[in-house]
Amino acid sequence: QSFNNFILRIGINHGPIIAGVIGARKPHYDIWGNTVNVSSRMESTGQAGRIQVVEETKNVLECFGYRFEKRGLIKVKGKGELMTYFMEYIP
Repeated sequence: QSFNNFILRIGINHGPIIAGVIGARKPHYDIWGNTVNVSSRMESTGQAGRIQVVEETKNVLECFGYRFEKRGLIKVKGKGELMTYFMEYIP
């Protein structure tokens, strides 16, 4: 019942990543890279119930019919200010 009332906050990014299995006693799969870091920042600076992306990702997704609302410049740790958008329409 503890999971009945929650609202997701989602960040999406695209680009190259590095993936692998780490750990000798309890191995697990993980991913690293700038793409992952920006996606994480989009989630952490986003709003509940919304999907936030950077401009480059918005441009790619628009080609597939997705629509966006401009949020504006957001200060992102390690990146400075990034133009961000909220996804408005999912085809």
